[in-house]
Amino acid sequence: MNNQWKTAAVGGFIGAALALVIVFAASSLDFLPVTSDSRIHAYLVSHPDLLVEMTDKLQQQEEAKDQIKRQAAVDRLGLPKFFSPAVAFVTGPQNAKKTFVELFDYDCPYCRASLPAVEKYYNAHKNDVRFAFVEFPIKGDLSTMAAHVAVAARMQSDKYVAFHFALMGAKQFDEQAIYAAAKAAGLDVPKLMADMQDPSVDKQVAASLRLGQEAGIDGTPTFIINGKVHPGMVDDKTLKDLTQG
Repeated sequence: MNNQWKTAAVGGFIGAALALVIVFAASSLDFLPVTSDSRIHAYLVSHPDLLVEMTDKLQQQEEAKDQIKRQAAVDRLGLPKFFSPAVAFVTGPQNAKKTFVELFDYDCPYCRASLPAVEKYYNAHKNDVRFAFVEFPIKGDLSTMAAHVAVAARMQSDKYVAFHFALMGAKQFDEQAIYAAAKAAGLDVPKLMADMQDPSVDKQVAASLRLGQEAGIDGTPTFIINGKVHPGMVDDKTLKDLTQG
């Protein structure tokens, strides 16, 4: 994610930035933009860096506002909501002082890019950190199917984490890869497919999506580490800073 998931909004930022640059140019030249298109055009052409700077600034401001809203929503909902078995696969000691939540989509390239750091952190801290893995399939039908498989895999709970990391690390993402990851993780695949028909699977996927939406989360991956929201991809350094902060 790393805010790349907001690329759809860039057009809006550019439009707003352009309007602000035009106002700035008009003010500098003491004339109204409505009657001086050529001078404004010439000014903008000779100062293209202004548009880039304004666009970047606007995007940063919008992202900061969104982050404040997300954090406020998570605080309002309360961290225990994200550790409910109704929405997450939860593992690690209940009395752990540190907590780690990830909302993810198996078809998300930034989730996949975060895998090495997440897996490394999990393996190092699975006995002293409380983890919650929350399905947040927002990228289409295949993502939704993968989420259903993953929720059904929770019924063979000792295999879930291996399945999760295997699928997140798969070189391709399709139905064949989903079941190949299940097999590689040691899941009983016929049982898995039968468990997918359980109505509780649909309910859990719907509940996790609803929780993410209530928290104002609109992209993956989104991490909530020790109660603090972090949208976007992580690497070892980022994760170290987040978990020690």
